[in-house]
Amino acid sequence: MKQKVFSGFQGAGLGLRRDFLSSFLASESIPVDFLEVAPENWMKLGGRLGRAFAEISERYRIVTHGLSLSIGGLQPLDVDFLTDLKVFLQKFQIEIYSEHLSYCSDGLGHLYDLMPIPFTEEAVSYVANRIRQVQDILERKLIIENVSYYGAPSPEMTEINFLNAVLQEADCHLLLDVNNIYVNSINHGYDPNDFISAIPTHRIQYIHIAGHYCEAPDLRVDTHGADVIDPVWALLSTTYQRHGVYPTLLERDFNIPSVEHLLGEIGQIRTAQTIVAQKSESLAKPERQVVALEI
Repeated sequence: MKQKVFSGFQGAGLGLRRDFLSSFLASESIPVDFLEVAPENWMKLGGRLGRAFAEISERYRIVTHGLSLSIGGLQPLDVDFLTDLKVFLQKFQIEIYSEHLSYCSDGLGHLYDLMPIPFTEEAVSYVANRIRQVQDILERKLIIENVSYYGAPSPEMTEINFLNAVLQEADCHLLLDVNNIYVNSINHGYDPNDFISAIPTHRIQYIHIAGHYCEAPDLRVDTHGADVIDPVWALLSTTYQRHGVYPTLLERDFNIPSVEHLLGEIGQIRTAQTIVAQKSESLAKPERQVVALEI
């Protein structure tokens, strides 16, 4: 397959949904820098949808965000799935594969939800070992995402210490989900700015931002079903200021509005990126010194 040559991974992206697939096919160019897909939804497709995905992949940079790896699960890793995934990534020349730092299956099958991994030293070693196995099979670094959770089973350490320990021991990368940090900070009572500051910058590969549901003043649910709220936009700006500007993707999984509406939020991402980038450039420029000459 002849592939478009893309420049460096940067800018603002959108999760590709079949709801607006036709809009992307009908337009010569919709102003997004990349599209994210769940590989499980596209790997085995042929026919009309398979051809549509191939066409989209020639126009836009594609990154992948998995749903079923279950990196924290007790069942053996699905090597057949990983082998098929590797073929899919190579076929479409996809460089980015990320997954959730959670588990989503048990001995009976998939749970169709993201379950929290215990924040323990034992879990750190277990998960890191499984991440290394995935990296060996795929021959690339795995990018793990910090997830939202609503209860921490038998915690021996904080969420941030657990996340950083896994990143260090597995030597993998991070998909930093800013909305998840905000949601967790409300639900578990911590300062999201402190969490952001404790993230190792060199591990970050890209960023997610999304909307959520307010169940109660002290309970937020990560739904990806609403517009991004102002405090999450502010936390995204804080993230850029602390770590630099990274590629950032808008997630919207249901209550999906028009493409034009989503592009408005994409524009907000670009604005936040531009403001921080311009400020950084300004600070990096040396001040001009005026020297008075004696006559």
